[in-house]
Amino acid sequence: MAMAGYTKGLHEIGDGLWAYLQPDGGWGWSNAGLVRQDEGSLLVDTLFDMRLTKEMLESMNRSVLAGSAITSVVNTHANGDHCYGNAALLGVEIVASTECAKEMAELPPSALAALMREAPALGEVGKFIMEIFAPFDFEHTELSLPTRTFEGNLELRLGEKQVHLYELGPAHTRGDLIVHLPSDGVVFTGDILFNGMHPIVWSGPVSNWLSACDKLLALDGVHTVVPGHGPLTDLQAVLDLKGYFELLIGQAKQRFEAGMSPLEASEDIDLGPYEGWSEPERLVANLNALYHELGADVPTDPITVFGYMASSSRAGI
Repeated sequence: MAMAGYTKGLHEIGDGLWAYLQPDGGWGWSNAGLVRQDEGSLLVDTLFDMRLTKEMLESMNRSVLAGSAITSVVNTHANGDHCYGNAALLGVEIVASTECAKEMAELPPSALAALMREAPALGEVGKFIMEIFAPFDFEHTELSLPTRTFEGNLELRLGEKQVHLYELGPAHTRGDLIVHLPSDGVVFTGDILFNGMHPIVWSGPVSNWLSACDKLLALDGVHTVVPGHGPLTDLQAVLDLKGYFELLIGQAKQRFEAGMSPLEASEDIDLGPYEGWSEPERLVANLNALYHELGADVPTDPITVFGYMASSSRAGI
C-alpha cells in the first residue's frame, strides 16, 4: 500500500535516512536517497540531468547535510535517470555493479542528446521520444562512470550504519542492485520496483525479475521501501509487482501460441487489478520481452520497442 505524502523533495524515512521523490514518477522522474552520517554521507542514485541533480543536492545541503559531505554514490542501475547526474559530484566514489558500469558506458548522455536531435525525423516514434524526454537536458550532461565495481554482494559502512548492496539483475537492466539498511528496515530498490505503474523490461529475463522480487520479500524487518519510481511504499508493492509479472507470463504464452503479435496481445489482455497502473504503453514492451523469452523472433532494440509503445492505443502520450 502506498504511503501518503507523494510530493517532490526530501522525505525523512529513518534515523539519518531520506528519500528524494519526483512525482509523478513517469518517464525519467526517478527517486533517489540519502544516508547521512557525520563521517560522510551516501547518495543512492543521481537524477536524469545536471540541473535536476544540482537542485536535489542544493536541497540536501540546505536542510539535512548540515556539514556532512557526500563521500560516496551508489548507482542502482545504468538507466540515465539514475546515474546521469554523477558528474555533479566531482571526486566522489561512485559504486555500482560491474554490469551496470559496462551498460552505463554503452549509453552516455551524448547518445540521448543525439537521439533527441534526430527525433523529429523519426515519425511517430520520434514524437513519442520527444514527448517523454522533453523536460531533460542531455546536451549539457557528461558521463561520469563508477569508480568502484563489484559482483554479487557488497557491504559498506558509514559510521555505525551497515549498508548492504545486493546485485539482483539482470532484470530491468543487466546490473540492477538494491540498497538495504537492515538496522533501519529500509530498502532502496532502484527500478526493481516501480510503484503503481507498469515496469519496463529492458534486459530480463522476467523469471529473474521474479526471483529479485522474492529476494526483496525475504529481507527481514523491512517496513519502508523506496521504489525507483513512484511513492514510498512497503513490501506489498513488491507482491503486487510479482503478481503483475505472473499474470503477464500466462497471458503472453496464450497469445503467443494463438499467433498474436506483442502489440495485438497488449490490446487484448485484461490486466485485472493492474488496469489502472500508469505508463500503460509499457505493457507492449514487456510482452515483447516475454515473446522473446518464448523464442519468438522479435526485435528487442530500444528504438523498435519505443516504436511499439508509440503505436499502442494504451499510450497516454
